Amino acid sequence: MAVAMAACSLGLHLTTADNSFSIRPLDKTISIAKTCYILHKTRWSSSRITIIRRATPLTDVMKEDGNQGDADAIVPTPIVIIDQDSDPDATVVEITFGDRLGALLDTMNALKNLGLNVVKANVFLDSSGKHNRFSITKADTGRKVEEAELLEAIRLTIINNLIQYHPESSAQLALGAAFGLVPPKEQVDVDIATHITISDDGPARSLLYVETADRPGLLVDLVKIITDINIAVKSGEFDTEGLLAKAKFHVSYKDKAIIKPLQQVLANSLRYYLRRPSTEEASF
Repeated sequence: MAVAMAACSLGLHLTTADNSFSIRPLDKTISIAKTCYILHKTRWSSSRITIIRRATPLTDVMKEDGNQGDADAIVPTPIVIIDQDSDPDATVVEITFGDRLGALLDTMNALKNLGLNVVKANVFLDSSGKHNRFSITKADTGRKVEEAELLEAIRLTIINNLIQYHPESSAQLALGAAFGLVPPKEQVDVDIATHITISDDGPARSLLYVETADRPGLLVDLVKIITDINIAVKSGEFDTEGLLAKAKFHVSYKDKAIIKPLQQVLANSLRYYLRRPSTEEASF
């Protein structure tokens, strides 16, 4: 019920299936509705997430700390990091937007409405700005989030809130075209932006790094592509940096590092999916 209420308040329609794993896909279809636009169809059918674009008048939007945003200042690059590696018991989320972010109480409440507990929150400063970091667990189990769909819902919830309270961030984010009033001025060339590397990370696993143009549902689709060729995703980190997404996954095949021929299969599968036109499987 909490998830459904949060979904409605954010323009998300979300139903969940009772499955879990160590970053794994559930049977779901993710779509984004500008009008009614299905970004990528999958074979999953047990649940569905729909992300509906919401518009907030620029003049009515205030910062979460209560101050009006300065549209004339240089806009920093928004960064959202979802870290599954640093804490064995919680999912760590870090949000940076220069020095513009307040306490993010509304964002924490939105995460709680997804059925999550914020068990720790802190702020630190460095040369890149103010970093708001949350440690999150599932309210029903007390464990870290492991479902790819819920991790993606966390990411999109944070970005949606960021755009709602800081509309100047919309043009800096690829998802500004979905959630914001102002889409990015420049589009990322997917062929140029896409980089994939796979290296050994000990005898039991490999490290997969993917950098590409961001889009809604990307985290879910990456995990699905990996697991569709029977490769297990053990843990990882997913970063949203402006128009780009950067993912690091610890992966294995039958509890061993991925051998070179299978590395090539995985890389080719990811390149094929990421570089093809997004309208290939679209439904308008």
